[in-house]
Amino acid sequence: MLWVKAFHLIFVTSWFAGLFYLPRIYVNLAMEQDPQAQARLLLMAHKLYRFMQPLMLLALAFGIWLWLGYGFKGGWLHAKLTLVALLIGYHHACGSLLKKFSAQQNRRGHAWFRWFNEVPVLILIAVVILVVTKPF
Repeated sequence: MLWVKAFHLIFVTSWFAGLFYLPRIYVNLAMEQDPQAQARLLLMAHKLYRFMQPLMLLALAFGIWLWLGYGFKGGWLHAKLTLVALLIGYHHACGSLLKKFSAQQNRRGHAWFRWFNEVPVLILIAVVILVVTKPF
């Protein structure tokens, strides 16, 4: 089961790397005026989002495997699973924003994307605290 935990942590960490970086690309896209630079940033964003999809699925699969193997219980787990559901929603919101950028329909400024970029950081802090301390 330690191998399962190790792979869960590897895929969660990798997924979070994408969740941290993709909105930073959006900050640059929202500020960029040069069409060639926009095209390059869009290509980077598309490739990153495509790469993040299997990382998310593998993180979730190994997390479910851990849950079934250890039989975790308690309020902390419900809180963590709620935060994981929010992360999945955030991931899909990133995909929706990417579609808007691709269709040149983005109406948000770079400052909004800077704040949007902080959401996974806050969720990561909360999840780590819940998993380590198991407060309830």
